[in-house]
Amino acid sequence: MKPPVFDYHDPATVEEALDLLAVHGDDGKVLAGGQSLVPLLNFRLAHPEHLIDVNNIGELSGIKRDGGRLRIGALTRQSMLERSALVADNWPLLTEALSFVAHAQIRNRGTVGGSVAHADPAAELPVAFLASDADFIVKSKRGERRISAVDFFVTHLTTTMEPDELMVAIDVPAPPEGAGYAFTEFARRHGDFALGGAAVLLAAEGRTCTSAAVGLLAAAPTPLRAAGAEEALVGSELSQDGAEAAAKRAVEQIDPTGDIHGSSEYRKGLIEVMVRRAIEKAAGRLDGDGLGFSRNGGGGR
Repeated sequence: MKPPVFDYHDPATVEEALDLLAVHGDDGKVLAGGQSLVPLLNFRLAHPEHLIDVNNIGELSGIKRDGGRLRIGALTRQSMLERSALVADNWPLLTEALSFVAHAQIRNRGTVGGSVAHADPAAELPVAFLASDADFIVKSKRGERRISAVDFFVTHLTTTMEPDELMVAIDVPAPPEGAGYAFTEFARRHGDFALGGAAVLLAAEGRTCTSAAVGLLAAAPTPLRAAGAEEALVGSELSQDGAEAAAKRAVEQIDPTGDIHGSSEYRKGLIEVMVRRAIEKAAGRLDGDGLGFSRNGGGGR
């Protein structure tokens, strides 16, 4: 398999990359980790006339705390985020989501921003960022835009980014103090794309849920927030019955695409189970003894 012919560009700065995108954006592709783009090129499913390789732009990589928020450079390798003590201690949902991403070799090369920009609804990081209320920072010669995760994804492999825009960073707010978190998914084999999954962040006072974020994996053409499940949780007592009720609400309006690995109804039922397990796991981490949930249980691969 060989890619189609293209002109190769190797900018050294963000400004150089933006200059190239301003000229070639409609006919070009940005190459970061290449874990999704290179197979598309080799299968001739993508035919860019220009390939803009941003791997030598050091300013696009890095992880730091910025005013209580997490700032992740778009070119940051997934393995770097996975190994970050800062992230594990303060944004553990992201660390847990990364443990499900493909294999170590892929995470060593794949970039955080590339996964988001590719916008695969079965990819873990877009769903984790959606549940975390992240913002995506994009730039062009026209200026900078901050796009909330809920507004970023349009449909399968499609975002609100314009052809001349480059993703430069992901900005993640701190979760509520003492929040419980969980990421669950089910795949046929370790490293495969998930057939269904969920990302959950919960906060509570006593046994009463005060805030909830529930993101769904492989449930729709985009990563999806389960508003019905969140409404069912907030203001209610965290319990196994409540987790089951919220999980049912999570899948009321979804119609996942079926394929040879499972029908739409099968996937819908699977996602309901993943949501229930994620809620139980998050609640257990919030107050493992008081809520009767296993602190580490539920939600295997």
